[in-house]
Amino acid sequence: MKTITRDLSLLMDFYQLTMANGYFKDGLKDQEVIFEMFFRRVPDGGGFAIMCGLQQVIEYINHLTFTDEDITFLRNKHLFDEAFLEYLKNFKCTLDIYAFKEGTPIFPNEPIIKVVGSIIQAQLIETMILLTVNHQSLIATKANRIVRSAEGKVVMEFGARRAHGYDAALYGARAAYIGGVNSSANVLSDKLFDIPSVGTMAHSFVQLYPDEYTAFKKYCWMYPNNASLLVDTYNVLKSGVPNAILVAKEVLHPMGQRLKSIRLDSGDLTYLSKKARKMLDQAGMQDCKIIVSNSLDEYMIQSLLIQGACIDYFGVGERLISAKSEPVFGGVYKIAAVKENGKFEPRIKISENIEKITTPADKEVYRLYDENHKAIADVLTLKDEVIDTSKPYTIFDPISTWKRKELVNFTVEPMLVPIFIKGKQVYQSPSVSEIREYCIQQVQTLWEESLRFENPHNYYVDLSKPLWDLKQELLESKNQR
Repeated sequence: MKTITRDLSLLMDFYQLTMANGYFKDGLKDQEVIFEMFFRRVPDGGGFAIMCGLQQVIEYINHLTFTDEDITFLRNKHLFDEAFLEYLKNFKCTLDIYAFKEGTPIFPNEPIIKVVGSIIQAQLIETMILLTVNHQSLIATKANRIVRSAEGKVVMEFGARRAHGYDAALYGARAAYIGGVNSSANVLSDKLFDIPSVGTMAHSFVQLYPDEYTAFKKYCWMYPNNASLLVDTYNVLKSGVPNAILVAKEVLHPMGQRLKSIRLDSGDLTYLSKKARKMLDQAGMQDCKIIVSNSLDEYMIQSLLIQGACIDYFGVGERLISAKSEPVFGGVYKIAAVKENGKFEPRIKISENIEKITTPADKEVYRLYDENHKAIADVLTLKDEVIDTSKPYTIFDPISTWKRKELVNFTVEPMLVPIFIKGKQVYQSPSVSEIREYCIQQVQTLWEESLRFENPHNYYVDLSKPLWDLKQELLESKNQR
């Protein structure tokens, strides 16, 4: 996996700097805290999301320094103390960071990244953690939905030109591949992340030549080993498919080659694909695949397949790369504990909106599996708690506490793995293709009820009894003030 080095140190919200300067002035630069990133709701009403973007967080932290130019820029704001600017000039990350592995299914209200260390350092990396993981997790989640809707048929990412800028196109392709697509039209994603790049022709290639037949003939001469023809520039059934068949027989077959596929990019895709399939089969070209594109998403793909469309490959663009149906992944970054007298003391944020009340303390996250290695629930515990798998264990809904389930014959997996210890990277990211395979395997641990697009099973994210008790104590104590 190639590392992309860029100067992103000042890609942060200004209040991170004003708060950090304030902490410094107040003598709190070495104050230890715990921050957590979590999200409150799965996009598109789905049953789960996909963790993505960790490698870019690692790269950012490994290259987090403030240049002389950065320091001069900040000094000219006439807002920051010289001692604080000197601290930034000599900045060295000493944080402990834990996270879910990329490709892991994640659920609301559980910490997917935990940051432990200096308040200043933990505050300064907030925006980059959020924007990186929010974006890639959003696209990976959308991609996984789209791939599952295709029921095993090939899905290709075609969205670069509709992305919100070149970073969104590049890292969106990465996230989409991790989420399950087979390839991308983005060549740079191939170079940097080894994502197979695909593509053949646009309508302009056909229009450049005097007629469609000539354009197809030229293309097959140029690329006989991988010929795929776009057949909807003029008329799919009257000229596009007939010309593709004619050129295949005149150019490719004498060379011992076959037409790999045709592509439809407009019109009634169900009707056209059925008619095109029949024409290809009658011409003895049963091996020629049919590719479709044109504003596809999981619902459109599902509908096409229900209608019996004869489609082998789906090229999905704007609705994937922009997550058009719900283009925001609502991850947040909140403080959970502050070290006092050598011990982390819990902190809680209270709101009249129940979903915005945070869960305090230094925590661990465990995933519980049944004897068939199907995920039952995630449980948040206090840092030093141990879940004894040799004994029955009771989980319960943190809100509707009467909803309980006793587990036996289960296994436990800790989900937060060390990424940095004292600022030193201790985790080696797998390749993007390895993360993709891991994601496929992890999604298979979920029950089918969690995979539904509509009204999926609400996966349990529960609190251990000691953690739940602590949260209630804090809520009651803060409410009395």
